[in-house]
Amino acid sequence: MPRVTLSDIAEESGVSLATVDRVLNARGGASKRTQAIVQAVAARLGYLPEVERQEQALVPVRLMFLFPLGTNAFVRDLQDQIRLQAPQFAEVEAQIETIAGFDPAVMAARLKALEGRVDGVGVLALDHPLVREALRSLVAAGTHVVTIGSDILQVPHLGYIGIDDAQAGRLAGYMVGRLLGRGARGKVAFFAGSLAYRGHQEREIGFRQVLTQDFPGLEIVECREVQENRDRAKAELIALVERHPDLAAVYSAGGGTAGIAAGLVARSHDQEIVFIAHDLTGSNKALLLNGTLDAVIDQNARVEIREALNTLINATRQHPYRMVPPRLQIIFKENLPGD
Repeated sequence: MPRVTLSDIAEESGVSLATVDRVLNARGGASKRTQAIVQAVAARLGYLPEVERQEQALVPVRLMFLFPLGTNAFVRDLQDQIRLQAPQFAEVEAQIETIAGFDPAVMAARLKALEGRVDGVGVLALDHPLVREALRSLVAAGTHVVTIGSDILQVPHLGYIGIDDAQAGRLAGYMVGRLLGRGARGKVAFFAGSLAYRGHQEREIGFRQVLTQDFPGLEIVECREVQENRDRAKAELIALVERHPDLAAVYSAGGGTAGIAAGLVARSHDQEIVFIAHDLTGSNKALLLNGTLDAVIDQNARVEIREALNTLINATRQHPYRMVPPRLQIIFKENLPGD
């Protein structure tokens, strides 16, 4: 194996040969951050002795997480997990911002403003041309990016941290069909936070596929977008059951589950209509226990933020890391987890 040189370290670190010499020979004149980067690269390439590698300073990491503003309880759980987990990493600063949830121009402007200011960004946003272009520019400027909860395609990011949404939709369709019974005939409603989210689009596709293929007696009579708004979801549900008093099932693919539940209770349908939703939030646990919700498809906020933090931090510090995707889990009231 060729011997590692100072030039190799300079090229990998993105600094001059003189800077590498100053850092490794403790001559001063380099910032704390530059010192940490050069030492990390030197250790990774095998230039530093093992003792020096163990004692090297950690590269400081600045992260920003951008989420849509709204009443989505799962998004709040993601934010809570960042506040809980980020302090466990040394030399890591993680900030959270909420953006007007369905305005891609606002999200794109905020992403553009982050260029050169942070090392990594985790984002839950619409797959929109303005957002895609802003992310491409951010990555080109040297910022690492992961998408969380809903992917954005054709962007050179580190990866998508979330479930297979088409599979989740198929799973929801299968549960609706089996709970209503083989050969059942009836009306079904689909609720999305916003079909501008790729994840919600894919859930609808999977849901429709299974009902069409395996449960042809079930007909999707309504598809409603509630913009992750609880009050709007309640109003839409109440109007829905007035139009279709024989409604048999509801699948909520995004936020607004609490509002849909409130609408079912208001019309005394909470124990009659099969109701499937996403994410084991505190409010959804209560709805499972009282029988309003029949099942929840969970993607585990704790795991998603763990993987987002590990992926962004290790990329910034130039350490290898293999992302572990979250798994789909079906939760009923009989198997509610203790944590």
